[in-house]
Amino acid sequence: MSELSGREWQGAAERGDLVVLDGFHALKHALRFGADVRDVVAGDPDAVRALAGELAPDVADEVGRLVRRADLRTLLPRVHPTGVAALAVRPDRAAGRARLDRQPRTAPVVVLDNPRNLGNVGAVVRLAAGFGATGVVTRGDLDPWHPNVVRAGAGLHYATTVDRVEIDTLPSGPLYALDPEGEDIRALTLPDDALLAFGSERHGISPELRARADHLVSLPMRPQVSSYNLATSVAMTLFHWGGPRAD
Repeated sequence: MSELSGREWQGAAERGDLVVLDGFHALKHALRFGADVRDVVAGDPDAVRALAGELAPDVADEVGRLVRRADLRTLLPRVHPTGVAALAVRPDRAAGRARLDRQPRTAPVVVLDNPRNLGNVGAVVRLAAGFGATGVVTRGDLDPWHPNVVRAGAGLHYATTVDRVEIDTLPSGPLYALDPEGEDIRALTLPDDALLAFGSERHGISPELRARADHLVSLPMRPQVSSYNLATSVAMTLFHWGGPRAD
């Protein structure tokens, strides 16, 4: 690992090949899931080493070896309360795509159809990683690797596949689109190779993706309540699918 300059830090988000990991939990998760971490900086490296020993002993030695002292205020627009940040290499897109297309697939892919809120997308990545989903793909102009999405995802972009696709490059598998007019999800069994599609926070599923769907699915909802938060909808659907299998 080489020390990077302030200019390299400030240009990381624009370059696209490096990802800013904001805070200890993002660093911890990225290391656990094999990220190629290029630089770790902290105002107080000893405090970060102590935090790693307390909260993540499995990566504490690696954190201790990587972390160096730096003034984060000169590198970042805002400093995380844990006082640490890192730069890691963005995963290879071709390898991620191969994981999405691998058959038989043992866990669903979450499809976000033109999402608008960066924090919501990051929350969905965290959910997908926690449930063991194969990946999260987005349609539209939002970059799922935007720094604000990565921040909300707490480093768990490295625990699942995250990419942007077009409708004609969706992974294979039966497409289950969440729609108020669909069949009650409680009457369905969601297969492991499903694509689980969720519409935008404002407009719902787009007409083109709705037309492509094999099944329309609805979540139980009290009358006169108009919608759930996007991340809540994804959590309910993944929980119904079943989540990670016990070994």
